[in-house]
Amino acid sequence: MNATPPQEPLDARDRPARLTVGVVGAGRVGPALAASLRLAGHRPVAVSGVSDASRRRAAALLPSVPLVPPAEVMARAELVLLTVPDDALPGLVEGLVETGSVRPGMLLVHTSGRFGADVLAPATRAGALPLALHPAMTFTGTAVDVQRLAGCSFGVTAPEELRLAAEALVIEMGGEPEWIEEAARPLYHAALALGANHLVTLVAQSMELLRTAGVAAPDRMLGPLLGAALDNALRSGDAALTGPVARGDAGTVAAHVAELRRHAPAAVAGYLAMARTTADRALANGMLKPELAEDLLGVLAEGDLR
Repeated sequence: MNATPPQEPLDARDRPARLTVGVVGAGRVGPALAASLRLAGHRPVAVSGVSDASRRRAAALLPSVPLVPPAEVMARAELVLLTVPDDALPGLVEGLVETGSVRPGMLLVHTSGRFGADVLAPATRAGALPLALHPAMTFTGTAVDVQRLAGCSFGVTAPEELRLAAEALVIEMGGEPEWIEEAARPLYHAALALGANHLVTLVAQSMELLRTAGVAAPDRMLGPLLGAALDNALRSGDAALTGPVARGDAGTVAAHVAELRRHAPAAVAGYLAMARTTADRALANGMLKPELAEDLLGVLAEGDLR
């Protein structure tokens, strides 16, 4: 990542070790990544943000870095982080190109999990160097995010000639690069959403139900249990399955469904869907005996009918 001025022939390997960095979209991700790049010796020079929350985040994580319009961020920086919501990214890229904000030779990095480098094609045709660097991490918008990037995996997609540059940037931010083919990006992102986003929903629902059951500190009760379950699942996959569904305890599952209908009807559909998926996986790996599965699946089917 040696430097050449933007107007000179493009070769990521000839770029400077230290780059000026800009952020377009001061959500939870962009300021944290720019702060990590600053720790690696790069120099954040501009950030754009519209909402009061984004301006506060930028001020907290990138103090003294000026807040300017996106076009000015593009003009000031050699490396620009496009950290906007997935659905807004294609339009942003097209708009930056149409306004002449994209310079030949600039590194243009987006952090969308869904998209690879192809979404940056309009900017690539204008001479930008396209990188997709998606941190597999949830962000709070605070300084703790910078610490969490240490050891965080990044889904990396870029043209082959930029692969080393992309991976080097990830390593400089303290992350671990994981190469994702362009065509696999949507599946990769779906996997992360299934594991992380839905986990938050499940845990929040579980805490609400425990409070309804009279548990004063559901977080304290769930912490060790969920920590062990996660560790076991990461180590052993389906072999870590336990509980009434994996055992085929149809009566217990029926009691669960009845209580959920009484106290938390909004949770029933999710419980049934996850129980059915758990039963399928437990059957497939031999944990759930077929003779017990029949009654269990009957209970789940009856739950759907109601």
